[in-house]
Amino acid sequence: MDIILIPGLWLTASSWDDVVPALRDAGHTPHPLTLPGVGAPESDIGLADWVDAVVAEVDSIDGPLVLVGHSGGGNVAWAAAEQRADRIRRVVLVDTTPPPPGAEISEFPVVDGVIPFPGWDFFDAEDTADLDEQTRARTAPMAASVPRRVPTDPVVMEGTERHRVPVTMLMGSMDDETFRRVVTAWGDFAAEFAAIEDAEIVRLGTGHWPQFSAPAELSRRIVDAVR
Repeated sequence: MDIILIPGLWLTASSWDDVVPALRDAGHTPHPLTLPGVGAPESDIGLADWVDAVVAEVDSIDGPLVLVGHSGGGNVAWAAAEQRADRIRRVVLVDTTPPPPGAEISEFPVVDGVIPFPGWDFFDAEDTADLDEQTRARTAPMAASVPRRVPTDPVVMEGTERHRVPVTMLMGSMDDETFRRVVTAWGDFAAEFAAIEDAEIVRLGTGHWPQFSAPAELSRRIVDAVR
């Protein structure tokens, strides 16, 4: 199976380096992406350009495939699924949820027209608790700035074709029962999740960046989802 790996904010194709070998060993063909404008000077690139890049990758591959989106890359994966629902066998979301139309990723400080990686200490302790000092030192230089518009551009999805694409959510701390209980209070996100015909939630037991902290477990769960 062809598997497109979509990184979250600040990350490039290299963020999947510890995951790719296991996917290949399982007989799959991974396609890790670096999205437009990452690490580049100020530009007018927005979220739609990231979605277009993923759709173009889908169109370059023959046959069915799987989209994997980490964090903010989940918004990109879900919007691409709306445009190419007939091609996508499954969407796998890594520690993120399917966004409703109009949702944004988040807002971060803009410096010199771009959003630089704010450093590991910027994030909640729960998200980074499993990143030891060695891992932090190794991975921080891999992070690059992202175009200023990307995190705050609303995700555009016209139609409902995406809802028939099966979804696996690999969540850091929430299992299936917990997520289904808490999502009911999340407004439009609850309605978006309820509209999905086939969704499963799998608890990883990790922080927000399992591709760094637990790549073997993340790889295994992706392989399980693709079967």
